[in-house]
Amino acid sequence: MSSTKSTSSLPSEARRASEGIAADSAWRSAGLRYHAHNYFLRQKFGERVQKVSLDAGFTCPNVDGTVAIGGCTFCDNRSFSPSRRAPRLSIRDQLDDGIRRLKTRYTADKFLAYFQPATNTYAPVEKLRPLYQSALDHPQVVGLAIGTRPDSVPDDVLDLLQDIASRAYLSVEYGVQTIHDRSLDWMNRGHHYDAMLDAMHRSCGRGFEICAHIILGLPGESHADMLATAREMARLKLDAIKIHNLYAVKKTPLAEQVERGEVQLMERDDYIRTLVDVLEILPPEMIVERISGDAPPGYFIGPSWCLDKPGILLALRHELERRDTWQGKKSSALTPAAV
Repeated sequence: MSSTKSTSSLPSEARRASEGIAADSAWRSAGLRYHAHNYFLRQKFGERVQKVSLDAGFTCPNVDGTVAIGGCTFCDNRSFSPSRRAPRLSIRDQLDDGIRRLKTRYTADKFLAYFQPATNTYAPVEKLRPLYQSALDHPQVVGLAIGTRPDSVPDDVLDLLQDIASRAYLSVEYGVQTIHDRSLDWMNRGHHYDAMLDAMHRSCGRGFEICAHIILGLPGESHADMLATAREMARLKLDAIKIHNLYAVKKTPLAEQVERGEVQLMERDDYIRTLVDVLEILPPEMIVERISGDAPPGYFIGPSWCLDKPGILLALRHELERRDTWQGKKSSALTPAAV
């Protein structure tokens, strides 16, 4: 977003601060306390836009043995993505089916094609290009969202994403999870945080939205550790972020650790307080695409509170109001020295 006053002549840090203040003013004027994704999409497209989950059949490099085997400790892609719980159809058929289902719940005519389960850049460009294009060719699709890993975006794939971004809205979601290498080792991620720094360096300036996914409540991480991840996401000047609590689904190593009492999952009050602390740190222009996570009851183990999405939203609103705070209140981008 840009302010009504031209900022092109300002130094880059001051310009970003000015744009952040403008973004803060816009969504706060709408009565919000954080830059919610649905608000951003309405501003961008002029109406409600919904995501349609797509399964293109990808795997991950820590599943197929390239960097590890077994996948992430917490991961069962079927629990994350509705598209992986159904028989896999063509991209066009998945879109038609997903749009039909969403229209029974929402009044929407525009959709984002969301390549969601597994690592959706983990293939040669010759395979990726027609998959992405088949989604863009749908008349009700206004853009793409692509979930991937920071160690799975070689330069030729980034060139393809840049080309798509020159023609349509594109959000690339990197699974960062945390900046702490010991936690990445615990989850069997198969890479360290330096992979994200490399991916960011090569992704910036290519025209697509850069979104990071982080998890709060990882075992062994203190409150300070979680806020350190938030500060680093703020420092990177990401376009968007997804935040959720660690939760356990059946038939995963994490489920076994929870059952044995080796891992304690966050309680709701602790999560909400930490989430607000994180939001205060994030720049106001950063889009908050998610504030919690869950899974279908048939896959889910706990914590039980994260199945109550309306309750989480209400608790978050109450905590923000109680503390009279908002996203970016403690962001360095808004300090007088930065402006």
